[in-house]
Amino acid sequence: MGHPPLPTTESAVAAIREIAREYGLEMTVTDDIGADQISRRTSAGVFTVLDPDGSLPHEAFVELGGSPAVTVQLFAEDDAKITVDGVEFEDIPRDSVPAFLRSVHGGLAHVKGRFFPPGWWLVVPLPGDETYKELVLQGTLSPWMSRKAH
Repeated sequence: MGHPPLPTTESAVAAIREIAREYGLEMTVTDDIGADQISRRTSAGVFTVLDPDGSLPHEAFVELGGSPAVTVQLFAEDDAKITVDGVEFEDIPRDSVPAFLRSVHGGLAHVKGRFFPPGWWLVVPLPGDETYKELVLQGTLSPWMSRKAH
């Protein structure tokens, strides 16, 4: 895949911040730090901050302004969920997040229609033959997606 490594949630947030600057987007970040705070550790006891291995897990939720509406949820397990105008892309490797966002905001992402099976797909190509695509629920093409349809 060949993306620069982002070893921590904080390094991913810094990379997203740079992309926001590059494209003139507003950015809001919410951090959740500690095993009792992050979404994937619901079994952690109250005030249990460290994981069993002694690490301090960190998640972040990033909202980017502009069109399309984009949010990024960075998980402690080196992956992310990116939502573009309501379409969710699960299990994106954390290292791929900057390239994904550049594809969306740089004009490479597009919507592809199919007759069979019928539907619209939001396609996000990344460098190195890496492509993500998700089904757009029928009748929910946003104005941004409509402009990207072909």
